[in-house]
Amino acid sequence: MGTSEAGGYEGFSAEERAAMKEHAREQKKAARRGSRADKAAEAVRDVLAKIAEMGDADRAMAERVHAVVTATAPELAPKTWYGMPAYARDGKVVCFFQSAGKFNTRYATLGFSDLANLDEGTMWAAGFALTEVTDEVEARIAALVKQAVS
Repeated sequence: MGTSEAGGYEGFSAEERAAMKEHAREQKKAARRGSRADKAAEAVRDVLAKIAEMGDADRAMAERVHAVVTATAPELAPKTWYGMPAYARDGKVVCFFQSAGKFNTRYATLGFSDLANLDEGTMWAAGFALTEVTDEVEARIAALVKQAVS
């Protein structure tokens, strides 16, 4: 959230407001869909369309993340969430990919919700910075996703 130089709250950034509006559109669109199969197919198309809109570097990473998540945890359903590719169980997001371009950050993020079973002691990571998805990173993503849904 935006703050002024004096440290006061200035409200949400333009990118945050856009993400909230996008989420509202996603909810309305999902409510209008027909059968469960139609909803699932449309949700996959929406995710692939969001990935296709990304800049080259983000798109390449998102495509690989999408492939790893869907192969590792086919029980997770792709959907858009605040305009980001996300993967849900029973309609609730377990993990998501946030492109660097989404909020003008220096790196993309693979994030996990509190529904992900990543608990380790009293503190664990729920978000991972991504600058490139190599074979080694793919293996780490697969392991995290597998643990998240276990």
